[in-house]
Amino acid sequence: MRDLSVKRWSAIHRSLYRLTGGRVGRRLANNDMLLLTTRGRKTGEPHTVPLLYLEEEGTLAVIASYGGRHQHPEWYLNLVDDPSVTAQTGNRTLRLTARTASVAERATWWPRAVSAYHDYAEYQSRTGREIPIALLEPGGHGPLISQ
Repeated sequence: MRDLSVKRWSAIHRSLYRLTGGRVGRRLANNDMLLLTTRGRKTGEPHTVPLLYLEEEGTLAVIASYGGRHQHPEWYLNLVDDPSVTAQTGNRTLRLTARTASVAERATWWPRAVSAYHDYAEYQSRTGREIPIALLEPGGHGPLISQ
């Protein structure tokens, strides 16, 4: 899918998710979805994207696959620059701190991600970069976006 199409579908998804408190858009491809808000590293403006996520013991994991493109998605570069993020899951908004999973953590999370959404394995095969996993942990002071 072309970048412009991705941006359009993301905008529609984000709007429906927010409008309905997650009743529409919370599930996709048999997986839970969240809205991740980062602070733009160039603009300083909030940037929100819908993403599949996994959860374990209060930690949320999102996969920076970008469909197997050769560059990291903007949202991932943003959270590397400023790890204070927010995530909306349903009608709940959480302030979190993001970080890239360590090698050992990725070894645990990656098989779970591929099991949940098989296309991640295909995406990894399309690119020479190792697809990062971002872990979103409780605490932080990410940008709250008005609903």
